[in-house]
Amino acid sequence: MEALSDEEFDAILGEALDQLPAGVTEQLDNVALFVEDRPENGDRNLLGLYEGTPIGERGIAGFEMPDNIFIYRDNLIDFAEDRDHLREELVITIVHEIAHFYGLDDDRLHELGWG
Repeated sequence: MEALSDEEFDAILGEALDQLPAGVTEQLDNVALFVEDRPENGDRNLLGLYEGTPIGERGIAGFEMPDNIFIYRDNLIDFAEDRDHLREELVITIVHEIAHFYGLDDDRLHELGWG
């Protein structure tokens, strides 16, 4: 796929956020979404990452550090065939990472089609 400006990527990301399935963000609390070019370790295959404590493992409300979801812009652009595919992969990646917040592991997400 051709290079995208930050503004073009942000517009496609906004469209992807609008297309998230109903209810997926319903209980989402204390979670920040970050867009970075690539992971710190340079992995070119990682599209997203969830860092935090899944909701079922949390302690007393209000005493947890914020969870973070990272979206890796350059990896997603490299992976996508075109803008529509990028939008689809953004939706899948965001849902996948949010699902980790709800306690689902990678195996279960692949079974559900959100791998």
